[in-house]
Amino acid sequence: MIDLYYWTTPNGHKITMFLEEAGLEYTIHPVNIGKGDQFEPNFLKISPNNRIPAIVDNAPADGGEPISVFESGAILLYLADKTGQFIPSSLRGRNVALEWLFWQMGGLGPMAGQNHHFNVYAPEKVPYAIDRYVRETGRLYGVLNKQLANRDFIAGEYSIADMACYPWIVPHERQGQNIDDFPHLKRWFDAIAQRPATQRAYAIVDQINTEPAGFDEEAHKLLFGQDASTVK
Repeated sequence: MIDLYYWTTPNGHKITMFLEEAGLEYTIHPVNIGKGDQFEPNFLKISPNNRIPAIVDNAPADGGEPISVFESGAILLYLADKTGQFIPSSLRGRNVALEWLFWQMGGLGPMAGQNHHFNVYAPEKVPYAIDRYVRETGRLYGVLNKQLANRDFIAGEYSIADMACYPWIVPHERQGQNIDDFPHLKRWFDAIAQRPATQRAYAIVDQINTEPAGFDEEAHKLLFGQDASTVK
């Protein structure tokens, strides 16, 4: 059984996509990041960076004590290795999947995240920042579109690389991107959206996040006002 500490963000969706694809039993523990649940001591024990998602595997492969894992990329890799699913078995295929997993973690996620921040959440519009991150997001879409030009999925077969990237493409309109400008990416995106496991993973949103859309002042401070003094 996997305990999943989750909220309805792109990084959270990565893990529900994997768990639904793999058919693993899991229990969701909601961590409402707009209300400060990420600072609870019990959560910080397994996620010291106060970010979701995190998991606890109560039946690790070595038969020992439960293992906790934080950071979405690390979780995807852990689960892929645990199950032997959604990561190529060949040396070269595995390497490609890991390259693109880390590409998402180091590029697409952070750049799209800054795009969201300056376009949607920043208290004042900063044209230079908006232009910078919209353009960089578009560049990254172009890189992914090129990778998908001659293959169905990022590493050839459906893998954790696809699960890592897909949730960050879902809000493409909010990122100022026209997905029709990237035909190979769009074909890939539509194929993943139609997978039953993807649909089950995204259906969880309505069960977990019942709050009205938007952030109040306190939620904005919790999410965007952190500094060294908030590390507990």
